[in-house]
Amino acid sequence: MSFEDAVAVIERSGSFPELLSDPLLAGVERGRAYKMMVKIVHPDAAPAGRGGSATRAVAKLSLLWERDRSLTTKRATYRIGAGVASGDLADLIALDDDKLLKLPRQPADNDLMRAEARALETLARDGDPRYRAYAPRLIESFTHQDDVGTRRSALVLQRLDGFVPLTGLAGRLDPRDVAWMWRRLLTGLGWAHRAGLVHGAVLPEHVLIHPGEHGVVLVDWCYSVSAGGTVPAVVARHRSAYPPEVLAKQPATAATDIFMATGLMLRLIQDPPAAMRRFAAGCRYDAPRMRPQDAWHLLAELDELLEDLYGPRRFRPFALPASV
Repeated sequence: MSFEDAVAVIERSGSFPELLSDPLLAGVERGRAYKMMVKIVHPDAAPAGRGGSATRAVAKLSLLWERDRSLTTKRATYRIGAGVASGDLADLIALDDDKLLKLPRQPADNDLMRAEARALETLARDGDPRYRAYAPRLIESFTHQDDVGTRRSALVLQRLDGFVPLTGLAGRLDPRDVAWMWRRLLTGLGWAHRAGLVHGAVLPEHVLIHPGEHGVVLVDWCYSVSAGGTVPAVVARHRSAYPPEVLAKQPATAATDIFMATGLMLRLIQDPPAAMRRFAAGCRYDAPRMRPQDAWHLLAELDELLEDLYGPRRFRPFALPASV
């Protein structure tokens, strides 16, 4: 395509899809078409005396491209927004106004993305629907191929508004505030265990809370396995938070999640009462068989401890500490 042809196509196009429908671009993939057109009409490559036309063409081409940031799957077309967060393995990108695209940075982690999809499908199918809010909703999973042919396993998830991770809170919270988080975390884990799943990575960034509504959601199920399976990977910076069976590639059970959840909750508390430390120690033996095996039974024991320490349960307003 010549410079003049490219400028003419850009000038008569009101949208990027319209530009792609031009016969001169028939069959050219979206990303490749954009790069090709930029190269042709770039001011540095423009014919003598056509620098102004080139500048205008590049500006309009960029505008059409940005307005048409969309993702089309077999199920739907989504409007792509800004990046929201970067996790251990993947980036989260806004889709439409209420969804997230989870895309791994490395194709080598495709198997972990597929594991998360299977886990969320299992929870939706086999988990008690009364506890559905304890995990994200999977809208769809698919294989994404970028402009250079790299294929990644991607997820589209329902966005969780108002939720924040437990990162940055270690040693900063009153035990009475951690109490509601602990109770809800055990409820969510018990729900998953009843559905036959072990989360496998109960870490600060994988537990989201809604401060005002006292909500808890377990995210990042890509490390999850069926009960008795082997957790496929560990988050290296949190290696010390894992129980021995995970590091030794031995079977993971409900006791695995209980070990990690207990440690996480205890680390949030600024000055844990002695009785709470003893309770936590009983959940963190090296040998899995010596730990509690049922999160919901453990929740009942936790409730007894909390009542002994603080009296009858009542709602306690919570706000995140400053600088979190």
